[in-house]
Amino acid sequence: MKDAFGIPQSLLVLGGTSEIALATARRLIARSTRTVWLAGRPSPALDQSAADLRALGAEVRTVSFDALDPESHETVLGKVFAEGDIDMVLLAFGILGDQARDEREPLNAVRVAQTNYTGAVSAALVSAGALQSQGHGSLVVLSSVAGERARRANFIYGSSKAGLDTFTQGLGDALHGTGVHVMVVRPGFVRSKMTADLEESPLTTTPEAVATAIELGLRRRSETVWVPGTLRVVMSALRHAPRGLFRRLPI
Repeated sequence: MKDAFGIPQSLLVLGGTSEIALATARRLIARSTRTVWLAGRPSPALDQSAADLRALGAEVRTVSFDALDPESHETVLGKVFAEGDIDMVLLAFGILGDQARDEREPLNAVRVAQTNYTGAVSAALVSAGALQSQGHGSLVVLSSVAGERARRANFIYGSSKAGLDTFTQGLGDALHGTGVHVMVVRPGFVRSKMTADLEESPLTTTPEAVATAIELGLRRRSETVWVPGTLRVVMSALRHAPRGLFRRLPI
């Protein structure tokens, strides 16, 4: 169960090598989280992530999970929940893709969509059902400001996040009053290994800053979290900008 401040004692991370997810796990372990499941494709990176968290004093287990194999999600995640209640599920997997390449090679674009949207829908529904059955818990989904409005530079990735964001909002409405808290997290450009080759955008943030915002959102039982918070105003303006003007903006 969560403590009096909304911090989970047990955490399931879907996307166990995500830098944002690991920063969040470290922050929560420093508070009161004691059990962590890292779900992802088996790899040395997943094993190292688990070892790093164990060194902080948490009991950490890994589980083989593939976002692109939704047929396995119910079985794989069901086994985790069968081990005991999970206070928080953090859905943190996703891929950026390569916009120019993916436009030329549609199957790559499909992989982005299947990972970021189809796989996430499956995993979120399975997790939400398990949380609802136990009667409590939080489902935290990493979305992106890229989903707020399609940009020429990354509309394939952005469209997948737009779908995920809308889905998660609807899921939150469906679960309202059940004891399950659903929170959408919308970071801007996050400085990480995944974005190392990309030019930074204004209001660039870090995995640690996103982790801090997630903790605050849990304490407040927020439904939507922007990182940094000023992006809420910026994206509101961009969302309503005339299309002709929007096309000319250097973003």
